[in-house]
Amino acid sequence: MARTGRAGGAGQAVVMTDDEELLDEVVRLAAAAGVELERVPDAAGLRRRWHAAGLVLVDEDAARAVGPLRLGRREGVVVLCRGEPPGSVWERAVGIGAEHVVSLPDGEDWLVGALADGGPATAGAGPGRVVAVVGGRGGAGASVLAVAVAARAATRGRVVLVDCDPLGGGLDLLAGAEELEGLRWSGLALGGGGGGRVAAASLHEALPSPDGVLTVLACDRAGAGPDPGAAVAVVEAGRRAGEVVVCDLPRHPTDTALAVADAADLLVVVVPAEVRAVAAAARVAEPLVERGVPLRLVVRGPAPGGLDADDVAQALGLEVLASVAPEPGLAAALDRGKVPGLRPGPLQDAAAAVLDALEAVADPGRAA
Repeated sequence: MARTGRAGGAGQAVVMTDDEELLDEVVRLAAAAGVELERVPDAAGLRRRWHAAGLVLVDEDAARAVGPLRLGRREGVVVLCRGEPPGSVWERAVGIGAEHVVSLPDGEDWLVGALADGGPATAGAGPGRVVAVVGGRGGAGASVLAVAVAARAATRGRVVLVDCDPLGGGLDLLAGAEELEGLRWSGLALGGGGGGRVAAASLHEALPSPDGVLTVLACDRAGAGPDPGAAVAVVEAGRRAGEVVVCDLPRHPTDTALAVADAADLLVVVVPAEVRAVAAAARVAEPLVERGVPLRLVVRGPAPGGLDADDVAQALGLEVLASVAPEPGLAAALDRGKVPGLRPGPLQDAAAAVLDALEAVADPGRAA
């Protein structure tokens, strides 16, 4: 018989079945997902883990035994079977409030994904939020703002900072993670040609994290950046885990940039208050406007020609989230490896405005 591990707490999966072949399959899939699986021997054991486990897996016989206990409705209950599900399986599933009936081996990919996501213990944190930041021209300060937004968001919970610009020099340099161990894009294998499904917990374990809250996935100093499938897989992992995902996009509308833009809740273009920068930003914004995702501006000073945020907004036809005054000492602090946005100032205020806008567009009811 295949051996199972003991789940340490909420978020892990439990299984109840006397079908050894089915159990072996589930254990194999849990190993593929990197999740410990606890086997409970009987209905009494399942009662003790019913509300704590992230995912509850039962076969038809187990569902029949559990039904009379009236354990209460919860998310993440799955009835398993091998081969074509008989009608009786569906009846048992309804009786215990199961969300899914999964037939193995046909449903292997789905079950691996559900195990990797950690079940409702992860989803219970609420839906994640995704914001992508792009410069209106080279040197606009988009990467600095992206790191500042991530640093600000990290004061509230888990954050994934995703570098999608292979020509940016590596976002880990700005985020204080350049000397930390962990994978960069070249070392992250997601399968399926770069796509597939990945668990946020696995990312946090594999990637550099300066503070244990902010996780950084950076491009390497040389080589290509992520392909569209890999980038979206990482973004969606953070979203499913209820986290904030901040993406730094290249100005050129690559396939990866557009795929991440499509997955975002909010797009932010950083535009210096200069005539040429506004003209360049119009070209950058054009393909992004077509995505149908809310697109907002952050206007950065100084304004040598006297342009203000309203002028930039009118020229581009976009709403301004924040107008950022020059921050004394910022450039020198960045060169010394200081993470932007951690100290009070215009940049931190702009980061807070971006996060407020992110909440507003992702949850209009809350904003109201």
